[in-house]
Amino acid sequence: MLSPKQNYYEAAKGLNPDRYANQYEAIRLVLHPAMFHSTSPKYGEENVVNAWGVTNSYPLGTPGAFPVHTPDKIVIKDIEHWQDYVHAPSLDFPDEEWAMIKGIMDKTDSNLAWKAPFIAPGLFEQCHHLGEIQNTMINLYEYPDEMHDLIQYLKDYELRLAELICAKLQPDALFHHDDWGSRTSTFMSPAMFEDFFVDAYKEIYGYYKSHGVQLVIHHSDSYGATLVPAMIEMGIDVWQGCMSSNNLPELTKQYCGKIGFMGGFDGADFDYEGWDPEKTKQKVWEMLDACTPRGFIPCVGQGGPGSVYDGVYDCIMDAIDEYNAKHFGIDRSQIVRSPLQYEKKGYM
Repeated sequence: MLSPKQNYYEAAKGLNPDRYANQYEAIRLVLHPAMFHSTSPKYGEENVVNAWGVTNSYPLGTPGAFPVHTPDKIVIKDIEHWQDYVHAPSLDFPDEEWAMIKGIMDKTDSNLAWKAPFIAPGLFEQCHHLGEIQNTMINLYEYPDEMHDLIQYLKDYELRLAELICAKLQPDALFHHDDWGSRTSTFMSPAMFEDFFVDAYKEIYGYYKSHGVQLVIHHSDSYGATLVPAMIEMGIDVWQGCMSSNNLPELTKQYCGKIGFMGGFDGADFDYEGWDPEKTKQKVWEMLDACTPRGFIPCVGQGGPGSVYDGVYDCIMDAIDEYNAKHFGIDRSQIVRSPLQYEKKGYM
């Protein structure tokens, strides 16, 4: 029987997994000093300003924090003069902080789990966190030169961070956020996406891969089927967060061996007040029946292990284990999982 880490790789690459990889069982997410030094709201907390000057709130009943964009809180007041408003925070951190994170990573058995630094927000999200989503979409049309320059600035910051992460932590995987769509559509056409973001991500992900990272896992809990060719071009190995609206059985067949799909369990359908364990199991098994372990990794849509409502994540995990036992003869008591697989509402 394959270890969770081996099985995840086989599934991601469309090779020969011996069962369905089970959510985040094979990924050990870790933060980094840039996130420690950028204040983030706690669950239920409001109006916390981070190192970029973005104000965030974390409403109850939601999976994560969101930027607050009342006119007085938008960072970029004028896109033609964005340099006056956007100032990247320092990446000069004490060696002790890097050593502390490396110590956490070293506690994870490298045979059981991928060690993946957690990067968020991504380039597009950072643009609209700084400038507000509607303004940002308009600016992509009306001020393309300024937006290219802003994205270049953000990319250069990410590359400096990537250099530190690779040198200090030596990760073998990367978990990178950037939401590129809603549940039903992408935020922009494939052509516009190619124009603004593909080359920047090719450079970022290319750097990580040239410095020891074997798997790039990109989170976008959205519809994004039309962007899959671009994801492959960027160097993404696994698209995490792919919603059921993407026709995952068909995508898995079409792109098997080129990119893995990790998701299928949308929060709106699974993670809600009054959720029912039996209905959850039924919906999980229906998705597993429709897909194949070669290329598909069943998982909650949100960009990290856990769930908004207690028990949902574990119920889904149990359902996948039961399916693997019935259909692939895998006794879950024999699966050795990292004890540091996850801690709810925090990836340390």
